[in-house]
Amino acid sequence: MRYEFRLAELLGHTPDRRKRPGTIKAIVEYTGLDRHQVASLLKNEAKYIPLEALSRLCDYLVEHGYASADELPGALFAVKPEHFWELLARRRKLEICVGVRRPAEPESADSAWVVASDAVLMGAVLNGVSTLGGTDKLMRSQTQPVTREMPTHPELLKQTLVWSPSPADSEMATEYARSVHDEFTSSPGDKALICLGSVKSNPVVEMIVADSFQADPFKSEDNVSVAADRSIPFFLRYRDTDPHPDCVSAGIRLSKKEDAKEPGIYYEKADGSWEFAGGQDTALVFYIYRESLGRLEMVLSGFSGRATRMLARTLSSRGEEFWPPVYQENYLQIGAYIVKYQFAETTPEPNDLLRTDLTANPTITPLPVEAIARRLRKG
Repeated sequence: MRYEFRLAELLGHTPDRRKRPGTIKAIVEYTGLDRHQVASLLKNEAKYIPLEALSRLCDYLVEHGYASADELPGALFAVKPEHFWELLARRRKLEICVGVRRPAEPESADSAWVVASDAVLMGAVLNGVSTLGGTDKLMRSQTQPVTREMPTHPELLKQTLVWSPSPADSEMATEYARSVHDEFTSSPGDKALICLGSVKSNPVVEMIVADSFQADPFKSEDNVSVAADRSIPFFLRYRDTDPHPDCVSAGIRLSKKEDAKEPGIYYEKADGSWEFAGGQDTALVFYIYRESLGRLEMVLSGFSGRATRMLARTLSSRGEEFWPPVYQENYLQIGAYIVKYQFAETTPEPNDLLRTDLTANPTITPLPVEAIARRLRKG
């Protein structure tokens, strides 16, 4: 069993360079600890912590009201997840966010709907979290003492609905998405936000992806000089018939000079060139886990409804293939995977759109760590 140091979570401190509330200075002045040592502890990078330093930190937390004496030092430590579903299950709060489409007539808002494939995907997520992807019974070995600590499940489940972008009210949808993401990131405690769908249906996806790479959300980068200048190492090329909201993670072109001829998902390779991953039957799994904050954000997105339903099956049966994260630092973990499905040629049936038992051969491609690292260094 491995542990994380959660000083940043208790303090509500963020490693974001754009937000520096003076936390390190305040701790240094109160405790007398070295500034670099405090910074290392906030990032969960310290290899060890002397008992005297731990005592001073506990005094600081109690004195400033961040924790009570009877909670310490235990509140400073959390169990480190060791597989994909445990990463989700160990969060105290779990929020699932889904896009809602509505009819053109404003007075008919009561008939707004969630896409069926997203509902199937939500079911797969809830099942995976509650059963650890079907492995919870295996982990609860009868040969272990009854007192053995087991992976926990979220104490609080929140479901959030956001408006899908549309030409008529795109600005309202994006502003509401900002407020949902801001509320999540500013709330205290150990938490996870899972967004289902792509930016075409769920604008909070754009907030997660842009924030992960310190980019400006809802601003198109189709006119960057070359694709290597894009802020995000993957790109969703809209269909011509899709809504085309301005997004840093989606658009029509890779750059001024580079066209994206086919709708679908593209990604940057290790050498800086861009690859077309696939179209209709392609999905994206992206997550960023800020370990020292206990804060997880995840995007589960199929390019089409069929790809979304297939992603639900892949998560249920092969969730372990989305672990370990592609990119890891002591305080930051990023997983980014593109899943391409190969279906056997069959005669279409009238009820194919309702099937949740589709079968296809999935190819799971992790994004190159070089493509992710380049953008984090830029940030």
